[in-house]
Amino acid sequence: MPETMSDTKRVRVELGDRSYDILIGEGLLAEAGTLIAPMVRQPRVFVLTDDTVGGLYADTLSDSLSRAGLAMRMKSVPPGEGSKSWAVLGDVLDWLLSEGAGRDDVLIALGGGIVGDLTGVAASLMKRGMKFVQVPTTLLAQVDSSVGGKTAVNASQGKNLIGAFYQPQLVLADTAALKTLPERERLAGYAEIVKYALIDDPDFFDWLERRGKDVVALDPEALGEAVAVSCAAKARIVSQDETEAGVRALLNLGHTFGHALEAANGFQPSLLHGEAVAAGMALALRYSVRQGLMNGQDADRASRLLESAGLVTQLKRLNGGPYPADRLTEAMKQDKKVRAGRVPLILARGLGQAFIQPDADLSDVREFLNEELQQG
Repeated sequence: MPETMSDTKRVRVELGDRSYDILIGEGLLAEAGTLIAPMVRQPRVFVLTDDTVGGLYADTLSDSLSRAGLAMRMKSVPPGEGSKSWAVLGDVLDWLLSEGAGRDDVLIALGGGIVGDLTGVAASLMKRGMKFVQVPTTLLAQVDSSVGGKTAVNASQGKNLIGAFYQPQLVLADTAALKTLPERERLAGYAEIVKYALIDDPDFFDWLERRGKDVVALDPEALGEAVAVSCAAKARIVSQDETEAGVRALLNLGHTFGHALEAANGFQPSLLHGEAVAAGMALALRYSVRQGLMNGQDADRASRLLESAGLVTQLKRLNGGPYPADRLTEAMKQDKKVRAGRVPLILARGLGQAFIQPDADLSDVREFLNEELQQG
């Protein structure tokens, strides 16, 4: 469970000698230098950000590092999914090598999930592994992608197909940074918060029915609690199964459908990752109803929770369409979780009762999606 230290919450990811802390609270960017300095062997750090986030927070981070006696060397990439590419990754590695970065240096990811993923892959490859720190500035990154060490870039065949499991040294989730986040991005992150409730925490689901609107509105108390509970849930699962050989696959609830939606959309900004996951979770639960696994009232209740925040759960209403069933099921075959041609789905027997279905019948999934396209 989260540990509270004054106004900052601490969650520990237990992985033996690679364990690390997630710190959650307002104002952590201004304290980053003090928190990072103990892991630095030379008076410098490297920072990867994007053009939007860098313009907002690079100066705050630089001032904090400077007060701790650390010089900041920064590279910025264009915002958006296009930067999660092999070409941009190569450019980042060339930059690090040209700057003389070594395995004992620290690379900081300042940004959302795209920057965090790109930074993690670069750190894993740089001279076979340099230290890195996650400073996530989006809600989705704070509750999901910055935690657990899954790092990847995209390929033309699909999302997150080139990557590695590589853990950070520290995660600093400054919730004050979320105040500059556009509403769509906040909602995208909220979808991942709902995911943890749907996996195995019905009490958290009940709490979100009461306080979810406060989380989206960035109420400090509700937001801090939701981020901490989400991080603790992910940390618990990652500690049991770091490389997704078993229970960690539960964290993909909504993602097989969601990644297929993103691929069908061409990874365009008209459909954000969290928006795709929200629709994907609703689809997974409705497919569970179709399979006779859970009752329709629970699936409807989950959809209402997502929709009450402004997220879309119906295929026909989802941005960036159309989403033909054939195209979605074809994209599912390219999912990185496929084993020996079998497509696993995360389904549910009820709210907070997710489980792994290792071998989905894609012909039945296609029929289900065709029916979904007639709804709404």
